[in-house]
Amino acid sequence: MQLRRLPTGVVWALGALPLALLVWDTLAGVLGIDPVRDIEHRLGRTAVYFLVASLCVTPLLRLARVNLMKFRRPLGLLAASYAGLHLLAWVVLDMGLRWEQALKDIARRPYLTIGMAALAILLILAATSSNAAIRRLGAHRWGAIHRLVYLAAPLALFHWLLAHKIWPAKPLLILGAVAILLALRLIWALSRRMRVAT
Repeated sequence: MQLRRLPTGVVWALGALPLALLVWDTLAGVLGIDPVRDIEHRLGRTAVYFLVASLCVTPLLRLARVNLMKFRRPLGLLAASYAGLHLLAWVVLDMGLRWEQALKDIARRPYLTIGMAALAILLILAATSSNAAIRRLGAHRWGAIHRLVYLAAPLALFHWLLAHKIWPAKPLLILGAVAILLALRLIWALSRRMRVAT
């Protein structure tokens, strides 16, 4: 069976697995030394994975003729959902719903400021992801808004990196992959403009 023939519900079901595993590990008491941080980090990492996966859809189509376009929207929505849960875990479990302190920390700590910027973009993209939003905004304006995903991805990765005193290898490697995806996007955009100009 071709992947594009799979229903999008499969993506949603697979997308729920990381959350289900996290809940299971939490109830089983097998999280790390700092359970709160473990919960936050796992939710945040999962958001990044789904975000990068959504960015890979177009290159896969253009370079490998693998058509997964129908899955791009659920992948993006999963990324936004996990990013929102990441923030919720921090506010509830880490900050104890101390909203004033949370806002102060976001304002004074660069990695939190960057993370909030990435989340804000993802929420905007999620809110405008429906077909109704495309009709309301118009295809051109909608496309311009959704190109912000190429800003959200590096912001999310820099948030991940800056949250650590020593930069882990994994987000650096993913950042390199995102840079390649951005370069491909620019090359294709320039090529399209040159064809139009001629």
